[in-house]
Amino acid sequence: MGDIIKLLPDHVANQIAAGEVVQRPASVVKELLENAIDAGATSIKLIIKNGGKTLIQVVDDGLGMSETDARLSFERHATSKITKAEDLFQLSTKGFRGEALASIAAIAHVEMQTKLEGAELGTHLKIEGSKLIFQEVSAVPKGTSMAVKNLFFNIPARRNFLKSDTVEMRHITDEFHRVALAHPQIAFHYYVNGSELFGLPVGNLRQRIVHVFGSKANQKLVPVTEDTKVVKVSGFINKPAFAKKSRGEQFFFVNNRFIKSPYLHHAVGSAFEGLVKPDTHPGYFLYLEVDPGSIDINIHPTKTEVKFDDEHTLYAILRSAVKHSLGQFQVVPSIDFEADPNLETPYAYKNKGAELPKVTVDAGFNPFLEAKSGGATTKSYRNVSKPNNDQQAWEGLYVGLESKMGTHDNFSSLQFESDTITGSIFDGQSEPIESTAKTFQLRRKYIVTTIKSGMVVIDQSRAHQRVLYEKFLRNSTVKQAVSQQLLFPLSLSFTKADVRALKGIKDTLNAVGFVFDTMEEEAVSVSGVPLLVTESEVGMVLDQLIADCQQEVTDANFSQTDILSKTLAKTLAVKTGEVLENASQLALVNDLFACKEPLVSPFNKPVYVTITENEIDKKFI
Repeated sequence: MGDIIKLLPDHVANQIAAGEVVQRPASVVKELLENAIDAGATSIKLIIKNGGKTLIQVVDDGLGMSETDARLSFERHATSKITKAEDLFQLSTKGFRGEALASIAAIAHVEMQTKLEGAELGTHLKIEGSKLIFQEVSAVPKGTSMAVKNLFFNIPARRNFLKSDTVEMRHITDEFHRVALAHPQIAFHYYVNGSELFGLPVGNLRQRIVHVFGSKANQKLVPVTEDTKVVKVSGFINKPAFAKKSRGEQFFFVNNRFIKSPYLHHAVGSAFEGLVKPDTHPGYFLYLEVDPGSIDINIHPTKTEVKFDDEHTLYAILRSAVKHSLGQFQVVPSIDFEADPNLETPYAYKNKGAELPKVTVDAGFNPFLEAKSGGATTKSYRNVSKPNNDQQAWEGLYVGLESKMGTHDNFSSLQFESDTITGSIFDGQSEPIESTAKTFQLRRKYIVTTIKSGMVVIDQSRAHQRVLYEKFLRNSTVKQAVSQQLLFPLSLSFTKADVRALKGIKDTLNAVGFVFDTMEEEAVSVSGVPLLVTESEVGMVLDQLIADCQQEVTDANFSQTDILSKTLAKTLAVKTGEVLENASQLALVNDLFACKEPLVSPFNKPVYVTITENEIDKKFI
């Protein structure tokens, strides 16, 4: 048998390596921005077209490259960051693998313009699919400009797996935020399809957070500082009152490099324990400075996962630092035992002495008689004429009582206080509901009702989700949703990216029942909401809509409507633990079985189970 093992051609090996480094346009943005930072740039421009599929361009004013370096930078494992293996454990730069540009050039059309500082002319070259098209001397500005066009042009399968422009833009914006927040000393400009989305000037960390997430973010921030021999912690956390149901403002940076660490995230979450509602996530921007030799950032091609030598110590220090900040800035309710009680005394009582209270008792006082005591006249509680003796006075209380009550009256009209009903989901029924309906609520979670063959146990939350989902889907499809107008328009604050997402789904929101007066850069004015949405829930509903649509929205309008209907149904449906009155239970059962798909919820989970009479009989055998 002949030899069967062969060396792969370079262009095939580069495409395989590109699959590890370049997963989507956001991966290219990350690599190019990090190269610009390593080049010592003070101002960086990011230009995106069509979600990065058509163009990704990064322009910086850094050191630039010579003609030889410009060509060599596109070779595999070519880097200026390390020279020997020991350098991997003392890294202070971003990119060090030497695979980024080679991987990008293997799957896209790349155009580079670069010039060294002080040089008269620079270099202009083009590479398509790892093949050099041309390289020439050119008059270009100082620094480097990298333009990546037609990503995955030679791998159609990978290009087909890319999401819509909206989803890819969200990933690119996330990468831009991560790099911009790690380097507030660098000015960033972010352009999308010809318009500037972000213009971030040089400033400190708080200013950079405010510029990225809006002016309202300033009031949310609580500083965190802790300096130990193991780690130096700095940055900010959001106040517990601003915790959100959706994630999006959780950032960890180690030596100015963004990382993902569920273990350290749990440390921050445990510090907020008891201060935030369940299923909500507090925001934080935490920067850790550790010895480069104590971490390994070479365990993943994207370099977002880091391995620490002593994670347990970092966990304890981080948790303690966050707790200390929450207490130091009086975010946590506390009792001040060192407060001076004199500061709470009114000025009028400053020189007044304490007086003992005097208690006087009139032993002969009768509230039903007019008497004079100490010159003061006391009136009787009831207007009863003065009797001859005390016995007649008491009997006078019952005069006329029988005529008012009646001899045959009973307590049939007396109403006793029952359990408090915390939720009534169907108000104003068009038809009266039978009071003899055989339904009851089990554990404030299930509704049990009978059928001919046995009984049905219904999950009340999932059933209501299915009813609301089909209702919202029907209203948005036929565009006949009813909107309730607010007496005073609500003004809500969002980030620029959130407002941009709302503008993308504005038509669908209008079809559901939302009415928007204005949509500015960081504020939205709402004057109308769907019938089932209360005024206090508008902000929460819109936050959840933005998060869901940014993660799952596609180009198809029907899919966008479907996602919005699911989100509204999940947010507004009754929750487990809410008490439903009998009328609401029966109405929910009737509406559920009037749905087209009563078996499953909008999220493909079972809504009810049927227990037949035979199954019950088997339990008694």
